[in-house]
Amino acid sequence: MTPSSLSTLPEHWVTCHLSSSGIATLTLNRPDKHNAFDEQLIQLFITQLKKLSLDKNVRGLIVTGAGKSFSAGADLAWMQRMADYDEAANIADAQQLALLMQRLDEFPKPTLALVNGAAFGGAVGLVACCDSVISADHASFCLSEVRIGLIPAVISPFVVNKIGVSWSRHLMTSAKAFTASQGLAYGLVHEVVPTDELNNAKEQWILTTLNNSPEAVVQIKMLLKGINKHSPIAKENLASTTSHTTKAIAKTRVSTTGQAGLKAFLTKTTAPWKQ
Repeated sequence: MTPSSLSTLPEHWVTCHLSSSGIATLTLNRPDKHNAFDEQLIQLFITQLKKLSLDKNVRGLIVTGAGKSFSAGADLAWMQRMADYDEAANIADAQQLALLMQRLDEFPKPTLALVNGAAFGGAVGLVACCDSVISADHASFCLSEVRIGLIPAVISPFVVNKIGVSWSRHLMTSAKAFTASQGLAYGLVHEVVPTDELNNAKEQWILTTLNNSPEAVVQIKMLLKGINKHSPIAKENLASTTSHTTKAIAKTRVSTTGQAGLKAFLTKTTAPWKQ
């Protein structure tokens, strides 16, 4: 079985607003599904990032979620479809998520993850790919994949690049939920504010961004990327890293454990390894 057709994309799932000052805002807009993403939302996100990266009027990019959540990660229906894919189709599917992370991580202008609520699973990858992260104090985070027999393979290089190996090992193997304040201590989050101050914090980031030289910002992002040779997402390592991570998640999805975990999660039954 192959991934579903993307011929008719629900474009309202990712809204784009470009202000007169050049600040673009991409909003995950499935509040009824806690902004969970599937192959369609991923494709929409990639398309918007490509378009904005080529727009000379863009000075900065904000990524946020509509409603109460930033994003719950993978959509349940998408997970069900993935469970039925063969390994080759799973690799192709995972490569699109990897491309999304890569495009966000390499976006040429300053990026801000404005975390308005819970960010679980793959959503932590989106946060890790942004230059700056401002979170509401009530937001929670979790790399929850191992709870259902999967692994955060595709996002792992970007998370490791952001918070380091030690915290990545702890959070990915424990699937422990953590607060915004803890995310600040781990290095995932840069600023935590009360919920009613989130918009003011965003406006302050915009003001700071617009007061900086656009050319200098582009150059510093290129410089940092160039000297970050040992990271798994460095230019020299990215192709092999992507190949390794997409094969890893594809293998896990079609494994006995992965299939059992997905089935238990989707049917709200107990996974065989749970006490």
